[in-house]
Amino acid sequence: MATYGAAMSEHPDPAQAIGEVLGVVLEAVGAAPDVAMVFVGGAHVGAIDDISDAVHRLLEPGVLIGSTTGSVIGGGEEVEDGPAISLWAGDLGPAAPVRLEAIRSGDGVEVVGMPEAAAVGKRTLVLLAAPVDFPVQAFTAASNTRYPHLTVVGGAASAGAPGFDRLLLDGSVHSGGAVGVLLPEGLGEVALVSQGCRPVGDPYIVTGADGNTISGLASRPAMQRLKETVDNASTDDRSLLNRGLHIGIVVNEAADHYARGDFLIRGVLGADHKTGVLRVGARTKVGTTVQFHVRDAATASDDLHELLGSVDADAALVFSCNGRGTQLFDTAHHDAAAVSEAVFRGPVAGMSCAGEIGPVGGENHVHGFSASMLFLYG
Repeated sequence: MATYGAAMSEHPDPAQAIGEVLGVVLEAVGAAPDVAMVFVGGAHVGAIDDISDAVHRLLEPGVLIGSTTGSVIGGGEEVEDGPAISLWAGDLGPAAPVRLEAIRSGDGVEVVGMPEAAAVGKRTLVLLAAPVDFPVQAFTAASNTRYPHLTVVGGAASAGAPGFDRLLLDGSVHSGGAVGVLLPEGLGEVALVSQGCRPVGDPYIVTGADGNTISGLASRPAMQRLKETVDNASTDDRSLLNRGLHIGIVVNEAADHYARGDFLIRGVLGADHKTGVLRVGARTKVGTTVQFHVRDAATASDDLHELLGSVDADAALVFSCNGRGTQLFDTAHHDAAAVSEAVFRGPVAGMSCAGEIGPVGGENHVHGFSASMLFLYG
């Protein structure tokens, strides 16, 4: 049976902060847990080597991974400014996790320590990546092909300017690449992604596309279909469409109807009014079904709470977009508080991300403005 523990400290002295969280976690799970994860706010980046060494030496986890971040999540709180360290650990029972070090190799990705596809089975990989030099999109796309039953959850570090972030792997600190841990099979984990959007208007079949541009929707210019959607929308939805337009790509074409959660959400990046072409944040094929979407705080909150309504877990890891928090919601700690309530105030830790990794429609993707969550059962 698995046992989990977590703690967060906002003490400005990193040595004092790491001492506080280690004390709580050691009491909860004991020494030498199978896995530990540490999330370090940007104010403590200068002490990251000492933090890594202290956790590795005093807690002695089988696998230690970690990342710097702009906002630290611990329990039901999100520390968006100021110093903070959040530590999470798990004693997973008889099956041991696998430590991974994912590095860029030429134009592809080599994953050091990853078993062959047949040996991976239905498992979960927690991946923390550097946002600049690690090809997260390529990695998740490759994982869907090479490891079809693998779930990838995590995110890209978000502590500051390029080159500022650090990743932790056991007792070492890295300035690039990615680190990860492959959880043992049969742990009972569940991954959920709240994309925080809702559909507007009607779904359309893509009838013209080239790469990440869409020229035709249901045999008419894409811009014309967008205009129809805006014209027929409510006043509130029209305002949201004008402020930030998104498009949802259906992930299961066999469904009878489409609702929130059936789409992979991507931004509309531009439009050519002369040709009627839209440029979107994903490659789209002819025959795909798409629908325009809007996002606001109320929609994002409703979407998250709807997902959490089915959760009955003992612990969680949260990877929330750095554009959420008080930048999106009127109240602080929105995502962390909701997840903490869903696990009955059990151990929760995580970070804000410059790209969140999680499954939608049975495939792994990188998201924006989302909350990717991993729930674990004892």
